Amino acid sequence: MTDAALAPPRPALGRFERWLSLWIALAIAAGILIGVVAPGLVRAIAAAELAGINLVVAALIWAMVYPMMVGVDFASVRGVARQPRGLLITLAVNWAIKPFTMALLAVLFFDHVFAAWIPPADAQQYVAGLILLGAAPCTAMVFVWSQLVRGDAAYTLVQVSVNDLIMVALFAPIVVLLLGVTDIAVPWEVLVLSTVLFIVLPLVAGWITRRRLGSDAAIESFTTRIKPWSMIGLIATVVILFALQGRVILDRPTVIVLIAIPILIQSYGIFALAYGTAWAMKVPHRIAAPCAMIGTSNFFELAVAVAISLFGLNSGAALATVVGVLVEVPVMLSLVAFANRTRDRFSEVPR
Repeated sequence: MTDAALAPPRPALGRFERWLSLWIALAIAAGILIGVVAPGLVRAIAAAELAGINLVVAALIWAMVYPMMVGVDFASVRGVARQPRGLLITLAVNWAIKPFTMALLAVLFFDHVFAAWIPPADAQQYVAGLILLGAAPCTAMVFVWSQLVRGDAAYTLVQVSVNDLIMVALFAPIVVLLLGVTDIAVPWEVLVLSTVLFIVLPLVAGWITRRRLGSDAAIESFTTRIKPWSMIGLIATVVILFALQGRVILDRPTVIVLIAIPILIQSYGIFALAYGTAWAMKVPHRIAAPCAMIGTSNFFELAVAVAISLFGLNSGAALATVVGVLVEVPVMLSLVAFANRTRDRFSEVPR
């Protein structure tokens, strides 16, 4: 029997997931409009900082991340032994390849290919933002991509859980290493604070919540109730980010295109590597597709938050991470379509 035949029935998508591209597009347009017509509001949001952390963005990041962290079942990590290849591919791509290829592409394009059009100081900022994107593998949005490719929900949860645990330990050191290689000054204190605030504390809060809820049914009911806040947080974050950068986007559209080029190359290249490796290693499609999606997609919420914390709301680094948001949704939807079209290529793969 084929892997496609054994796949579980495709779950019904919610309104948000079905119209994801539309909501993001509307949020981007609304953000740019707000940035142009209400600059005072944007300045007030930008001024709401404490210890280098923007409080408005921090609250929205928590709204997005916390529901996902509640879903992290640490006990489920033991079940990966039944099918370890998908997880091994994900971990190799996310932590041994992706951060370094993104840094390489960023330096190649902004220090060399685009050097004639980008001032050196701006180029360093864009490099920093791209490094932050490459060092943060996707978390919450992976569940949307996995659902769209009919992925194994339990295995996807394991992959995300293990990645989050590794991210706690490796995100800051990898970012510091790569930013140091590119000769960009890194305030360690702010980076560590951002990692703790946006990864460690939500993870701990999610674990405490699970313990207090107790049963799987109670956890499922709770996450269903709070999921809308995650969606609201995502949309509001996109609005604010594009409001903060709206004037730059309108005044310098060429820069947006230049930043998008290495992101596009990285995204499609990483997907091809992960998906192709999974096919060669005979990983079932229900695991292979989400495995490739995790490596391709970025935890842009974290990247944006850290870029703002390290370099400021109106910095080139923050702009680069915002362009990552702009590029990610259409790219990921195109890869979802490709993964679904190629499902039959995995038809002889054993379950």
